Amino acid sequence: MQNVPEEWRDERGGGGEGLVKRKGEHSEEKMKGEWKKNGGPGGEEVEKESLMMELTRLVQKMVKESSWWERRGIDCSILAAAFLCLPPAFLLLASSQILWFSAGILLMGVAHAVITIKGTHLASHGALSESQAWGKFWAIFFIEICGSFSARAGVQGHIKMHHAHTNVIGLGDSSVWKVPFLPRTVYLFIAPLAVPIITPLVALAHLKEHSVGHVVRTILMVTLGLYSQYWLLIHVSGFLSPLTALLCMLVCRAMFSVPYIHVNIFQHIGLHMFSPTRRPKRIYQMTHGVLNLPRNILLDWIFGHSLINCHVEHHLFPFLSDYMCLKVKPIVSKYLTEKQLPYQEDSYLSRLHLFFHKYQELMVFAPPITELVGVQ
Repeated sequence: MQNVPEEWRDERGGGGEGLVKRKGEHSEEKMKGEWKKNGGPGGEEVEKESLMMELTRLVQKMVKESSWWERRGIDCSILAAAFLCLPPAFLLLASSQILWFSAGILLMGVAHAVITIKGTHLASHGALSESQAWGKFWAIFFIEICGSFSARAGVQGHIKMHHAHTNVIGLGDSSVWKVPFLPRTVYLFIAPLAVPIITPLVALAHLKEHSVGHVVRTILMVTLGLYSQYWLLIHVSGFLSPLTALLCMLVCRAMFSVPYIHVNIFQHIGLHMFSPTRRPKRIYQMTHGVLNLPRNILLDWIFGHSLINCHVEHHLFPFLSDYMCLKVKPIVSKYLTEKQLPYQEDSYLSRLHLFFHKYQELMVFAPPITELVGVQ
C-alpha cells in the first residue's frame, strides 16, 4: 500500500469530530467564531489557507447573507405542514370508501416519513433551533416520541460516529446497515419493511448502560409516540380491532422504509474507505467518501436535501439545514471542481443496479481500505 500524502493527513485524532461536536452543543456563535478565526478577514492569504478553511469561508459568507426563513424557516414549515396533514389523515382513515381510506393511508405515510426522517435528522444536528435547550427538546421529541428511538443513541451513532468518522473502517463505515446473512432481494426489497418493528427494539438494546432515569424517560417517550397513534386510530379513525390498528400503523410507518435503507447505503458503501490510523484530512475524506443522488421531488421533500441531493454538502457542513445545504450547493460543487477534487454524483437506479449485481462485494465482504495517493 502507498501512503497518503503528508499534506492530506488529518493531524486531529477526531477526524473532524470537533466541528461536529460544536454543533451538537447547538452553538452557532461558536461556529461563527471558528469560521472567523479560520477564514475571516485578517486571516492568511487564500493560497496559504487550507482548502477546508477557504471553502468554509465561502459558505460562511452565504449563511450570513441568508435570512432566518432560509436558514431554518423553510424546513420548519415543511415539518409543520406534515403535522397538519395528520388530522385529515386520521379522518380519512375513518371512511368506509376504499378511495378515501387509501388516501388516508398515503397521507399518513407521507407525513410520518417527513416527521421521522427529515425531522429526526435535522433535530439530531440541532438544525431546527439556535437555542441549545430547544435543540435538546426537539431531539427528544422527534427522535424518541416520533421516531421511536433513543435520542442519545441516535446522536452518538449519527453525529459522533458517522459524521466524525465518515467511511473510516470500524467507526463510521456504515457497516451498521449491513446484514450479511440476508439474500440481496430480501435485504433490498423486503427486510426494510420491518424497520418500524426493529427500530424500538434496537433502541431498547442501546439503553443497557445508561442511567435508570434516562432509560425510563426513553421508554416513556417511545411508548407515548406509539400509543398516541394507536389511540387515535381506535378513537378517531374508528378501527374496531387492535390488530387492524397495529397493521395500519405498520403500513404507514413502513411506507418509505425501502428507499430509506437504499439512501443510507447508496451514498457511502462502495466508495473509498479509510484506515482509522491513516485517514485523510476532512475535505478529502468527505469528497471521496460521500455521494449525492440527483434531485427527486418526492425524496427531496420527504427525506430532505441533505440526505438526497446535497449529501456531500451536508457532510462538509453538518450544521446547515436542508434548504441551506441546497443554497450552498453551487458554491461547494464549483469550488471542488476548481480544486480538482471529486464531486461524486450518481442516479438512484444506477446505485440500485450496482448494489443488486455486486451485493456480495459491497454488503457481505469487508471493504478494501483506500489510501489516497496522487489524486489532485
